[in-house]
Amino acid sequence: MTTIGSTMKSLFVHACGAGFLLLGACASGPTVRTNVDQTADFAQYKTFGFVSPLGTDRSGYRSIVSQHLMDATQRELEARGLRRLDSAPQLLVNFNARLSDKLQVTPSMAPMHAGGYYGYRRGFYGAWPMYETNTVTQYTEGTLNIDIVDAARKQLVWEGVVTDTVTQSDLNAVQPSLYAAVAAAFAKYPVPAPAAKASQ
Repeated sequence: MTTIGSTMKSLFVHACGAGFLLLGACASGPTVRTNVDQTADFAQYKTFGFVSPLGTDRSGYRSIVSQHLMDATQRELEARGLRRLDSAPQLLVNFNARLSDKLQVTPSMAPMHAGGYYGYRRGFYGAWPMYETNTVTQYTEGTLNIDIVDAARKQLVWEGVVTDTVTQSDLNAVQPSLYAAVAAAFAKYPVPAPAAKASQ
């Protein structure tokens, strides 16, 4: 199991008032998708900053999650040769995090005298051979959005979306999990980091 392959955790609204969007221990890793403005020349961008307030800030103050996301994103962009400016940067970065409750329905073919949930039928009656049953599992899905905006044009030029399943146990690794989520998104950024270039 890898850090990037950890399960996503999001939006616990108590201590920091914003989301903990984590990657947890999922062997297949998170789902990452990106959208890019094909007309944007990413080589021209040399500076970046952050939107204020960020989408992950709450009640007028910077959340812990926002700070971790900023640190991770700054590391990724600086690795690509960009410099952070707090005044008039070329690019602005914003974040959003959300939770969605999901249901997964898994059909299966059960024998006539199936036990488990249907054990209450045993000894009285049963279903027909190969009676189809459904197993319903409830889970929570977390999604992290990273928006990069051309500040002069006020237009979104790149979006990274990282999605994975949420588990309670992932709260123990907030910072590395958020860093891993951001790294997974920036692995698909139009300008690769020098290490990524060397491996190509």
